[in-house]
Amino acid sequence: MSEIPAKATESEDPSGGARSGAVDGLLPGDAPSADVMWQTSPPGSLYDYVKVASFSIGPDGLVDQWSLRAEQVFGIPAERAVGMDPIEAFVEPVRRERGQRKMAEILDGREWTGVVPFRLSAALVADEREREGLAEVYVMPTRTEEGEKAAVCIVVDVRTLRRIETDLAASQAIFGQSPFGFLLIDADLRVRRANQRFASIFGGVPDDHRGKGVHDYLPRGEAERVAATLRRVLETGDSITDMHVTGFVPGSEERRHWSVNLYRVHSGSGRPIGIAWLGTDITARRAAAREAAAARRNLALLNEAGARIGNSLDLETTARELLDVVVPGFCDLATVDLYQGLLVGDETPPGLADGSAEVRRVAFASAVSDAPFSGVGEPVKLGAVHHYPFNSPCADALRTARPQSVPGEEGGLVQSTLAVPMVAHDTVVGLARFARTKGSEPFGDRDRDLAVELAARAAVCIDNARLYRREHERALILQRSLLPPGDPEASGLDIACRYLPGNAATGRTGEVGGDWFDVIELPGHRTALVVGDVMGRGLRAAVAMGELRTAVRTLAQLDLEPAEVLSQLDEIARGLGAPGGVQQATRAARRPREADLSEVYLATCVYAVYDSVTRRCTFANAGHLPPVLVEPGEPALMLDVPPGMPLGVGGEPFEEVEVELPEGALLALYTDGLVESRDHPLDEGLQAFVGALTDPSHPSTAARHADSHPNLEDVCDHVLNTLDTHHGEDDIALLMARVQGLPAESVGDWTLPREPRSVGRAREYARAQLTGWGLEPLVDTTELLVSELVTNALRYGEGEIRLRLLLDRTLVCEVWDSGLVQPRRRRARDTDEGGRGLQLVGLLSAAWGSRRTPRGKTVWFELPLPGADTVLTDPAEALLSLF
Repeated sequence: MSEIPAKATESEDPSGGARSGAVDGLLPGDAPSADVMWQTSPPGSLYDYVKVASFSIGPDGLVDQWSLRAEQVFGIPAERAVGMDPIEAFVEPVRRERGQRKMAEILDGREWTGVVPFRLSAALVADEREREGLAEVYVMPTRTEEGEKAAVCIVVDVRTLRRIETDLAASQAIFGQSPFGFLLIDADLRVRRANQRFASIFGGVPDDHRGKGVHDYLPRGEAERVAATLRRVLETGDSITDMHVTGFVPGSEERRHWSVNLYRVHSGSGRPIGIAWLGTDITARRAAAREAAAARRNLALLNEAGARIGNSLDLETTARELLDVVVPGFCDLATVDLYQGLLVGDETPPGLADGSAEVRRVAFASAVSDAPFSGVGEPVKLGAVHHYPFNSPCADALRTARPQSVPGEEGGLVQSTLAVPMVAHDTVVGLARFARTKGSEPFGDRDRDLAVELAARAAVCIDNARLYRREHERALILQRSLLPPGDPEASGLDIACRYLPGNAATGRTGEVGGDWFDVIELPGHRTALVVGDVMGRGLRAAVAMGELRTAVRTLAQLDLEPAEVLSQLDEIARGLGAPGGVQQATRAARRPREADLSEVYLATCVYAVYDSVTRRCTFANAGHLPPVLVEPGEPALMLDVPPGMPLGVGGEPFEEVEVELPEGALLALYTDGLVESRDHPLDEGLQAFVGALTDPSHPSTAARHADSHPNLEDVCDHVLNTLDTHHGEDDIALLMARVQGLPAESVGDWTLPREPRSVGRAREYARAQLTGWGLEPLVDTTELLVSELVTNALRYGEGEIRLRLLLDRTLVCEVWDSGLVQPRRRRARDTDEGGRGLQLVGLLSAAWGSRRTPRGKTVWFELPLPGADTVLTDPAEALLSLF
């Protein structure tokens, strides 16, 4: 309350009547005390906002009293203001004359009320904008103690009033026009005012909400939380931004969400008087946010599925990868059932059958329990074969290739289930079931679409795995059919071999490669040992390996030198990738370099020919790893065989190396899969291989100390176990041979001069040798055939003649001479006197042939040893059959 100058004791109205003596709300007759009269404005008074001042004017028209509020409004202290002419001090010069007339009227006892512009001096106010003022003045005539006429002036700052009007209009606009719910809450946390928007949501008109609390609008728990927040804002003054509040509106069961901003409201004196509540309905925004979050989650699941599903070409592994993605990110429980026909290798999946075909449970995952699904018959164990009833939703999903929803049963763990067929290339390969337990959000349309997409991706990978497995099985069958059947046998050698198909660490199960080995029996109790590796994997490599192996066997039967065999094989390998075959590839190699769209087949190969009579072995190498030799009582060593270029490169000759192998020596030929892998360099693997054959724990070493030869099968197993070949990144071919040369008593060797009587001597030598070996049943046949070969050597050959008989698993007879002309078998006419010798050799022998030697040629024939299963041909009948 503004102070009233002490000298203003009474007033008169223009009619001369005395005015009421009520002052500042006191009734007439009350005697206000000094404390009440002179105290400052009480809290919440209008004077906290409006600037009101008072001063008095004496009979002379000058200021004689100046209140403290006047000092605040005009900025002039009392000592300066008293005695000032208010007209001269505050009124502009153009208005002073009128002001003087008004002053005279006032001092004459008349009241006056009006709006007066005033201007403060520059000495008082520096800011030009603050010097201009507008005051509403109320002048009341009064008398001094001496009875002279005076006046009391009440001044109100109009600018402040106009600001208040503006603020009130703005406040009304916020409450009446704001699209947000607006509340003013008092210090007792009761609504003092609500706008129309808030009332439209919670019903009624704004005045109906006056006096209500948060418990009248929100559930109890939420109301307690909001009330505590309101108290904190009221106590601390800290604003709250974007506080999420959840509740319901009258007449609706839908849960609503609001974003609320809170801030403390103060009076003009700065005293906290309440809290402002500004609320926005964000229910739709929350729903959109959930949709966006679900879309992001689904996209993340699809990205994860693309990265994790299909890394293996195994059907069961791919199914487990699907469940690793969806549990628990998409569902709580999941299973995958695949058609049993796919798993056992049927050529064509059942497709859209009746849905009740046999399926196998190949994968199961649970985030809450290890128990299988309940409510759909008896629980199915992992790996069990079962079928769905014809009328069940799962069978319907398999039959129609469309997802089906399976509701959970009362009292069960599962709330809802999606049965999604796994479809790849219009073929149903199985069924995936995704389930959510009670308490989880049920499946929606978006979840159904995501489940179909995840199942389709896994189905494509499973179908690819099926097709790959089919190709792999065919390639493996082809490859194994091209390898030597059973345990190979050779004269003068103990043979053991191993072949392990590759099983790449990347999950490509058992993809076949181009590794192969072969043991080829040659004339004269000689043996060709072959190990090769076609670069690449799959059916293409297996087919190329088969062609090269067939070519090696064909070239070996021609009895060519090892280097010549590899040279011819190199030409064949180059022709495999050329459309026109070997000749086209040879011509292309001679032309200038140009773009070649044909496939390139490269292979490595080591070819060795072992002679059991001399125990000498001749090696030729085409880019392959060196053979390893273990001599009795010595450490293993790698033979220094020039590697040469791989087959298919062409242009480079191959070298031969001849090595004499001691009795009991062990020879090992192998492919790079045995000694090289992703984690084991080649040098390290070679050293480990040599060490495995030299290791004292090696069975061959222990046997040497016992003066006996170990089983080669045990040696192979020891090598494979020692080198840890289970990584399976490449095929492994291992061929091991122990030298067991023909003993001297099993060889008969004679040199015959070029004279006719050498034929008779040859027959005598043969009869005596066979009699000594106990082969009397073969004497007549052998004499006849030896006579024919020696006679041919005398008639068509050159130089001295050499006769050699070799006894091992069969009897071999060889006739050597220096002539280069190979004998040629022809059919003699009935009138011919000769030309039937070689025909007779072919009839009586198991096999015969000729081969070139460094100093001529050798013609040989082979006879089976007499036994229970051997039927010998009668020479007389054979001779008669020629005529």
